[in-house]
Amino acid sequence: MISLQEGRGGAAGKPAARVLSLRMVVIGAQPRVWRRLLVRETMWLSRLHDSIQIAFDWFDYQTHSFALDDLKFGNPVKRDELNIEDDRDVTLGDLNLASRDRMMYEYHIGEGWKVDVRVEKAAAPGKGVQYPLCTAGERAGPPEDCGGVEAFHDMLACLKEPNSDLGREWLGWLGPDYDPGVCDLDKVNKGLRKLGK
Repeated sequence: MISLQEGRGGAAGKPAARVLSLRMVVIGAQPRVWRRLLVRETMWLSRLHDSIQIAFDWFDYQTHSFALDDLKFGNPVKRDELNIEDDRDVTLGDLNLASRDRMMYEYHIGEGWKVDVRVEKAAAPGKGVQYPLCTAGERAGPPEDCGGVEAFHDMLACLKEPNSDLGREWLGWLGPDYDPGVCDLDKVNKGLRKLGK
């Protein structure tokens, strides 16, 4: 059985694992929705998936994949031309992510969300800092089942007219606490801290 805890890494003779600063941007969302996430290189790719779900307030209801060059990792699939390797078998260090420009995270493959993941920098871990850690971001994540980028933009337009029929319908579906302009870092980091438990 594969553990969802961080990979062990840091074997004898190897330098200590670094912390990667990842900038994650939801592709096509206007205004821009993004997060900055600090993660250890020893993190399993599957745990990065969990962290992205928390960072954008998604619920892991759909399939997902990471694309890196010609490699795909995520919910394992092998059929016809689709070959997605298991993301529980590889760490960020295994992918040498610190030396690469970017990778793509796709959630709800085909018609859902694409997140551009770029490594901003690699550094030594901070003393006493618990990772993963979200240090910055803008705007609330698009709601889980709102229908993709175009529907998200329509939803935002409807919310600007809360007394219209569609505005009331969206507000009823989203609930009174949803504010598209707010990225709640405290809530995100509280969720990320639970990953280790």
